[in-house]
Amino acid sequence: MKIVSVVGKKDTGKTSLTVKIIEELTKRGYRVASIKHSHHTIEMDKENTDTWKHKQAGADLVVGVGSTTFFNAKSEMDLNRILFLIKHLDDIDFVIIEGYKTYNYPKIITSPNVRDKYTIKEVDSFTIDDAGIIELADLIEKRGHDIVDTLFAKNCGYNNGETIACEIRKGSLKTEDIDQTHCYLSIDGKVIGLNRFVSNYLKNSVCSVISTLNLKDYNVEEIGKIEMIIPQEKTPQSPVSAKCFVMINDEPLELNEFTSKIVSNSIKGMINSIKTPENVKTIYIEITDIEDDLSDACIALKTDNYNIELNTFTKGILKEMIYAIISSLKTDSKISKITIIVEE
Repeated sequence: MKIVSVVGKKDTGKTSLTVKIIEELTKRGYRVASIKHSHHTIEMDKENTDTWKHKQAGADLVVGVGSTTFFNAKSEMDLNRILFLIKHLDDIDFVIIEGYKTYNYPKIITSPNVRDKYTIKEVDSFTIDDAGIIELADLIEKRGHDIVDTLFAKNCGYNNGETIACEIRKGSLKTEDIDQTHCYLSIDGKVIGLNRFVSNYLKNSVCSVISTLNLKDYNVEEIGKIEMIIPQEKTPQSPVSAKCFVMINDEPLELNEFTSKIVSNSIKGMINSIKTPENVKTIYIEITDIEDDLSDACIALKTDNYNIELNTFTKGILKEMIYAIISSLKTDSKISKITIIVEE
């Protein structure tokens, strides 16, 4: 998803320019979303309609569904929160924003007094012709980018979204060159950046668990887009530091501190989710006889040197998740045996 905003002073043709950009991108076959920001109250519903009455009665969120669907929230949402929700609602190629002068997205300006470091083009919206709109759409294709905190580019030497976004705006980095992440995470309405390793790790782990479910009972034939919400009744405690040792085919796998934390915390999370003794200090997991199909692989689990009996369903989930975790790590070997030890 690529995001660009159109900003300028009042009566400088922002809306007419935004409409022309949307029309041109739509002609090119793209799916386009738009966001309009105003300092004035925007009413999406006419007085005395049923949904208007719902809102007047105190509903915090009103959804109207007919030939179209609209959402009417009582409070103003943060722009990044809205952009994150758009990712959930539909597969959108471009988001064209009208307004939001203070945000850090590429800007096309319609008046010179709003120019800042995020500006990629100044346009006279009253005189721009069809050729100018085509040129502007070409620029948007090249300089637009996703939510800033989700941008990572491991191979180009940049390690934060702001720097990467700046290079894209300048044209010195293409969006095609940045890491393609497959998971997006939001915690309490705040978008959390995930690099390629963490993104792939979460994707593989979640998909592995989901693949063990009887999805056809819910009329799901193939797994496409997965959406998950995890409500927390209380703030989770910081994970306890633990040592993690991984062996593949009886050969130790070297882990850096960051990866070791991810693996150890994931293993502890899995073990805490099944019925095991409390305050476990040592976890030992071994999966053997791994072939292309994990169903015939054997798994053994010990906590504090006690063997833990697992039912068939739990064995299947643990095998799938652990194999997904290890597959996310850099290993060129064909995996036939996995050994993991986590010690606090």
